[in-house]
Amino acid sequence: MQRHPARHPTSVALAVATLATLLAGASTSVRAQDAAPAPAAAASAPVDDSQVIVVTAQGRKQEVQKVPISLQLIGPQDIAKVGAVNLAQVADFVPGLTIDASQPTQPSYALRGLGNGDFGIGTDAPVGVYVNGIYTGKTGGALLNFNDVKRVEVLKGPQGTLFGRNSAGGAISIITNDPDSQHLVSGLVRVGDYGTVHAEGVVNQPLGEDFSIRVSAVDEKSDGWATNADDGKKNPQSHTWGTRLGARWSPSDDTSAVLTWEHEDLNERPRPVWAAGSYNEDGSITYIDPRHEQLRNDVIGGQEARTFNGANLRIEHDLSDSILFTSTTGWRHFNSLNLEDNDGTDNPATYLATGNFEKSTTFEQEFRLNGKSRTADWLVGASFSTEHSAQTSRVDTNTTTLDPVLFQELNAEGAGLPAPPFTLLTGIGQEAGIPNFNLLGQSWQEGIQNTLASHSEALMGDIIWHLGSSTNLTTGVRFTQDTKKFSWYNPLRSAPGLDGQLAVLSPAFFQQLVSAGALDPATAASLSGLAQGLQATNIEFTNPDWAAAPVYTSKTWHNTSPRLVLDHQLTPDAMVYGSVTRGYQAGGFNSVSTQANGGRFDPETITSYELGAKGRVVPAGITYSAALFHYLFKNLQSITLDQSTAIPVYVVTVSDVEATGVDGELQWQIASPVRVFANGEWIDQKYQSQKNRAPGANDLTGQPYGTPSLSTAAGVDFTLPLAGGKADWSLQGSHIGATRCNSDSASQGSCLTTPAFTVGQAHDRVDTRLGWSTPSDSWGMAVIVNNLLDKRYVTGLSNLSAAVGVPYTASVTDPRKIQIEFSAKL
Repeated sequence: MQRHPARHPTSVALAVATLATLLAGASTSVRAQDAAPAPAAAASAPVDDSQVIVVTAQGRKQEVQKVPISLQLIGPQDIAKVGAVNLAQVADFVPGLTIDASQPTQPSYALRGLGNGDFGIGTDAPVGVYVNGIYTGKTGGALLNFNDVKRVEVLKGPQGTLFGRNSAGGAISIITNDPDSQHLVSGLVRVGDYGTVHAEGVVNQPLGEDFSIRVSAVDEKSDGWATNADDGKKNPQSHTWGTRLGARWSPSDDTSAVLTWEHEDLNERPRPVWAAGSYNEDGSITYIDPRHEQLRNDVIGGQEARTFNGANLRIEHDLSDSILFTSTTGWRHFNSLNLEDNDGTDNPATYLATGNFEKSTTFEQEFRLNGKSRTADWLVGASFSTEHSAQTSRVDTNTTTLDPVLFQELNAEGAGLPAPPFTLLTGIGQEAGIPNFNLLGQSWQEGIQNTLASHSEALMGDIIWHLGSSTNLTTGVRFTQDTKKFSWYNPLRSAPGLDGQLAVLSPAFFQQLVSAGALDPATAASLSGLAQGLQATNIEFTNPDWAAAPVYTSKTWHNTSPRLVLDHQLTPDAMVYGSVTRGYQAGGFNSVSTQANGGRFDPETITSYELGAKGRVVPAGITYSAALFHYLFKNLQSITLDQSTAIPVYVVTVSDVEATGVDGELQWQIASPVRVFANGEWIDQKYQSQKNRAPGANDLTGQPYGTPSLSTAAGVDFTLPLAGGKADWSLQGSHIGATRCNSDSASQGSCLTTPAFTVGQAHDRVDTRLGWSTPSDSWGMAVIVNNLLDKRYVTGLSNLSAAVGVPYTASVTDPRKIQIEFSAKL
């Protein structure tokens, strides 16, 4: 298919500049990143700084309580309170946000129940993650450790018109600190249980009036709390370090440029898994609670690793007194691998491991024009992005494990074998006197290889019309074109030791046995065919059309996504709003599909309705927000375990999902030393219909999608003078309700109740921090306790290993962890 040429950036910029000139009236310049928020109305009482928080959620700098979007902020203080290393470690305190970071090179995100968990490069995720305005993708580069973070904005609902790439289910915008004109040297060290050592540091240095640099580094090490019986090593291990170098140049009052380079290196043992059950002779299952079992992982060469590099350039220039031009350029590249145990035992007869090997390079360019007049606050922009990725999904096992699997499958096809194939042929070879002949215990690897070359172009505009002194109407639209070229290739499995021995069992060998009277001709012919067939057999990735060479396909999609918002200030400190928004995510391809058509998916679309209120009660020190929402998400792509193959494989399924819910947030500064907060989300999410299902799966129309109905978080912060400095104490907890089960929940591992354990039960977490610092924060110390009540849960249930004799495997959440922190600043 012919690729559509990208629009020339210069012509796009000229077009939007012309539109901007027509829209702009006489006004002062407003910078998207640096402008101050509009002053509060005269009738409003003075507001404490803690109540006025400025965000750029709408591409403009606005007070958070004035933004008609449901969003929650995570600031440096929120990260510090729990000693969080990455976003996943604070997600429990953002109701509606879930992040699975058990495999950091293959994370999954969900907002308001929307997420897919699919790690294949052929599909996109409905939740977009952005770092300094650059889309991170959904796999190896989507979850990096915090490194000099200024704030995180979690925006719920479709955000298509406001970001460089569409985020149909929501957006997570991570903003790091820019270099500035202040001299700063700061550092922090934490040590704690399980060999944990965390260190981070920042140096900011001005070099003249118009140039400054900022260097930051972070390092995280942890040995883990579970000892593996196979090698005596601790798990789950953490070992990551990263650096960022930034430079800011401001040659004039009208122009500034910020260039940053980021590197991160991750190299650790893979996620540990436990066998959560065993088969009895009658086929029943004896369940095992992994929280009380020894870890037994025997994966050969197990490792999770990633090398990431990225660069970002942001240029801002005032074209006139009322128009600001912003150019954002981003480049990101990573290589990653994740090879992990999938049977949870150290029994060679049930050996199963899976691997994901990936590399990706992305480039993104966005141009924006912002302006503000008496009648409108507007922005227009254009973006272009490319991605080139390659991925190999691999299954590792051995012939001892496969012997009963192939025996069952071949006899189901009418082979009539008297014994498992490798056992049978080994006996024949040994009886024939072949020295050192044994087909059992031989390694077996097979995989599917995918490549992706994609490009995306978009034009967008968003205008806040001032209908009066208290009422605004926002109209926005994004026009998007996405093109993807994708390939599949499933070559013959690799089993060199096996093939070397099978080569001895040639047709001539069996003819000799016939001549010697050891076999009759019919049996010899059957066994010869079996031996030859085992040299050309895949058990998992079996599409014959993709076995000889990569097969390519391509597709282009177009979309128009509008946005309409009406907001009204009831008072200078209270706002209500209503919105209707559309979101879009490009279609894609099933990376591990063995279907003849390659498993192509149509684009995902969402229509969302929201009514909300935000405000503050200044005399009482209260800020609040609440939103009622309803959405219909069409063609939601999610990952499902297909158990129709010899060894089950994860496939991508498509369904329509609808939900109604409400979320809210409350903060109360009771007095200067005491602050309390509470937030929560209730959601009723169901399947409206299913477009495709895994073989043997149930029709889930009208049933719960699985998202818990309720998630909440609350806490208290207390500060008081002590010993010439200030002491601070925080306590916060979260509750995530039980998974809402459906007919497929047990088979997919999201719900299961057994005599030994329960999967899908409600989760509770309590963290606390007690610290002291000097009045100027020049140095301080703290004690941080994560999982104060030592609540532990069985998660990640999987029956991927059922075909090889282990009915279920599972993971276990971390136990209580205590850390001591020291910090200093010059």
